[in-house]
Amino acid sequence: MTMIFGIPLQAVLGQLLIGLINGSFYAMLSLGLAIIFGLLRIINFAHGAMYMMGAFVGYLMLTWLGIGFWPALIAAPIVVGAFGAVVERFALSRLYNLDHLYGLLFTFGLALVVEGSFRHYFGASGQPYPVPDALRGATDLGFMKLPNYRGFIVLISLVICIGAWALIEKTKLGSYLRAATENPTLVGVFGVNVPLLLTLTYAFGAGLAGLAGVLAAPILQVSPLMGQNLIVIVFAVVVVGGMGSIGGAIVAGYLLGLFEGLTKIIYPEAANIVVFVIMAVVLLFRPAGLFGKDI
Repeated sequence: MTMIFGIPLQAVLGQLLIGLINGSFYAMLSLGLAIIFGLLRIINFAHGAMYMMGAFVGYLMLTWLGIGFWPALIAAPIVVGAFGAVVERFALSRLYNLDHLYGLLFTFGLALVVEGSFRHYFGASGQPYPVPDALRGATDLGFMKLPNYRGFIVLISLVICIGAWALIEKTKLGSYLRAATENPTLVGVFGVNVPLLLTLTYAFGAGLAGLAGVLAAPILQVSPLMGQNLIVIVFAVVVVGGMGSIGGAIVAGYLLGLFEGLTKIIYPEAANIVVFVIMAVVLLFRPAGLFGKDI
């Protein structure tokens, strides 16, 4: 039997695959954070609350409205994105010309309000969220049996992350968004509705968080507290990738998920802190992050 670090190869590959699944969530969430910061210069501490909100919206659609998993998967991020659009239009848009600290404090307060409201009405215990029938069961990969739903998460995460990167970096709409954040007055002169672009940007980032939440619901269960610890890790991922770097957030999310999975094999006690250790090392040698631009 092939051994790596004294551990069977099958166990190593299995943990790396689990790390890739975690990295899929890190990548989707950090992508939303990077979009919001990179284009709006808002440090969105409410991202974890919107992740949780996406899971709850899907759960309520399943239990109260009786719709299936697939319609809920589509509708939940739209609802969370609409909530984000309202927040941006009536609150955050008033803070753009102020110090970044004001946006951070507002979104931090918003997260407390949202999480506290859901905890008041639904309690702190987790609610079950069923896996759709089409994705039940597992596929034998030889070295492990991969649950079909987790494989689906990896695939859909890759599609969403690559699609979002291409939208922002390779399309005319993305060029308008980037230009609007650099010189909104000039862009407005050419007839572009800059306030609407900024609102859609925040709504898109919030929708990504909501989508990640409804995808995570069958694995983690639905709880008002599900976003609290994860958002700290995701901020570390964004810092490692480079604040505002869309591609950096995606690459760092997957890589750090893999490092976390590998650490669980080599030194399990450090698995919960390895992301932060990597962040500290990266900041020591490259303060702008791996893919960030030095100012």
